[in-house]
Amino acid sequence: MEPGLVLQAVQTGREGDRPGSAGHNVHGLLLDPAEAGRAAAMVPDSRARFIAGRTALRRFAATLLDVPPDELEASYSCPVCGSGPAVSHGRPGYARRGKQLPVLLSLARTQDWILLAGLTSPVKGLRLGVDAEDPGRLGFEGFDAVALGQDERVGVASLSGPALLSERARLWVRKEAWLKMTGEGVRRDPRTVDAGSLPGIADLAATRTGLPDAFAAAVALG
Repeated sequence: MEPGLVLQAVQTGREGDRPGSAGHNVHGLLLDPAEAGRAAAMVPDSRARFIAGRTALRRFAATLLDVPPDELEASYSCPVCGSGPAVSHGRPGYARRGKQLPVLLSLARTQDWILLAGLTSPVKGLRLGVDAEDPGRLGFEGFDAVALGQDERVGVASLSGPALLSERARLWVRKEAWLKMTGEGVRRDPRTVDAGSLPGIADLAATRTGLPDAFAAAVALG
């Protein structure tokens, strides 16, 4: 794992307690205009999750960079849409007074938890992705058919109960971390991503992330 990589888990609490949930207004929160516009268009539950994640990410980045969070300017990059203050999705980043800051960031959400990953002053060209998942969310019928490749489906065929859910989650977070790192995201079929053979991916134990013990997590760097 890359020296200097910082991980932080944040529990967002109950729905009504989150900034941006029903009864909250997006104005006055730690959001830039593009982020606020995206949040305002969401239904309350999605808006609350979005704002909680963006607020946690901004504060995390501010701590890593030793910069007040309200001085950070969101600067996301998308392989399709480009980058800059008008882009509110894609690979996260921040600028300050118009100058891009030297930090890699990634964010994952599952249930009422957020996992943040960050690395300051990275070598040129390095990319970062992190993902986390509660295995209890992956017990639905059809998961293997839409998420796993042929060899992976064979590998989980003999498993059942908690062991099956744990292995599904382990494979899934490795795929998601990789796709966040590459920037492909949901544009690529996860069945084509071989979670066991990809370079630069590490499974993350709960003792490393601060997430609940049962949760799976992985980080990709490359």
